[in-house]
Amino acid sequence: MVVGDASIEIDTLVIGAGPGGYVAAIRAAQLGQKVIIVDKSELGGVCLNRGCIPSKALISAAHQFEAAQHGEVFGVTAENVKVDWAKTQEFKNGVVKRMTSGVNSLMKGNKIEVFSGEAMFISTNEARLFNDHESPRYKFNNCIIATGSRPIELKPFPFGGRILSSTEALDLPEIPKSMIVIGGGYIGAELGQMYSKFGTKVTIIEGLDTVLPGFDKDMTRLVAKNMAKTGIEIVTNAKAESAVQNDKEVTVKYSVGGESKEVTADYLLVTVGRRPNTDGELGLDLIGVELDERGLVKVDHQGRTNIPNIFAIGDIVPGLALAHKASYEGKIAAEAISGHKSVVDYKVMPAVVFTDPECSSVGLTEKEAKDKGYAVKSGKFPFAGNGRAVSLNAPEGFIKIVAKSDNNQVLGAQIVGIEASNLIAELGLAIEMGATLEDIALTIHAHPTLGEIVMEAAELVEGHPIHVIK
Repeated sequence: MVVGDASIEIDTLVIGAGPGGYVAAIRAAQLGQKVIIVDKSELGGVCLNRGCIPSKALISAAHQFEAAQHGEVFGVTAENVKVDWAKTQEFKNGVVKRMTSGVNSLMKGNKIEVFSGEAMFISTNEARLFNDHESPRYKFNNCIIATGSRPIELKPFPFGGRILSSTEALDLPEIPKSMIVIGGGYIGAELGQMYSKFGTKVTIIEGLDTVLPGFDKDMTRLVAKNMAKTGIEIVTNAKAESAVQNDKEVTVKYSVGGESKEVTADYLLVTVGRRPNTDGELGLDLIGVELDERGLVKVDHQGRTNIPNIFAIGDIVPGLALAHKASYEGKIAAEAISGHKSVVDYKVMPAVVFTDPECSSVGLTEKEAKDKGYAVKSGKFPFAGNGRAVSLNAPEGFIKIVAKSDNNQVLGAQIVGIEASNLIAELGLAIEMGATLEDIALTIHAHPTLGEIVMEAAELVEGHPIHVIK
């Protein structure tokens, strides 16, 4: 019972209900904490509602459309294949609703109170929650901040009208005839290629010398090759300078090699990174939470800030801005609050991009390993040597494994090809366990599966491959 403006006492306040926040709330509740979670949007955060999940739903639909058009190699042909974009969006929205409903059920099942609104710190152990209807105060023992990030907005390209962030790009009312993408990183590459598969003429303007600059060029070369097949124009080493829009189109001026150029399209999608949500009305500055020069919260190995009872996780702390990193950190913070000795101690963090073909990486690349002073051996086994990949008509790509020369311990792996997003997990586990090439090669992998490529790549690096000539 709350009398007047008295504070409601709880154990743990979680601010932000994305894949970091809601996971932290569940783990804290499992450990006996009385938890309330607050978010001004739907449960699941950007990832479930405006990022990872809806984009993958649209990418899956694009693959289905492409497969229906090009099944001749299997002896399957279809005429007059069309896209009902309204139904495609309905499918995407249905996926999102199903996932967010699942998170709602998890909150109820773990007896976690959910507040729809925003939070503002009053002190280091008290916060005001507010929305249009109420503004209760909560006194907490501990708080986990998981407010995530938002797309970076560039001054020459303010969001609005026909200039889009990734959020608006997922909810277009029609398939554009043309689109310009500034930034060839994972979001720009994924969404640009998705729309291209639906028939959009896409131009990607990238400041560096390749799309997906965080991945090996042997991998990105295959992605760029497939992009070209659907007519994507990739302009690298380019600088986007300005944009002019009207109610029908947008024109972007850019320079490349000292020459000024321009391109016009239905929409402009700007994907140049994300900014941590540590500003605004939350009041981190008012209670003295320390930030670095990039606006990220400084934390220790348990996610604890300079204020002992306040923790931060996910996109607002240093490290890769990845949903699975946020979830991992959320569990650690919740366990630390409950008195456990849990710490952030992962060796490697996998990265995945859902282009065509998919790319994934974990651990060190060959160059990174050498730069760190390791003597290494490496090798690439092609998907073309795998029966399952060939039967799927997906022989493009490879798995590369990097290992120490002296003891064969696995240091890293890179995959480009069908199901790369799923295949990387085994290699992440191998690195975490300190496994060697022999550990992978001597593990029997079911046949015929794509997983066999991992085994064969290990054998290749060892020097005795079976299904390719050394």
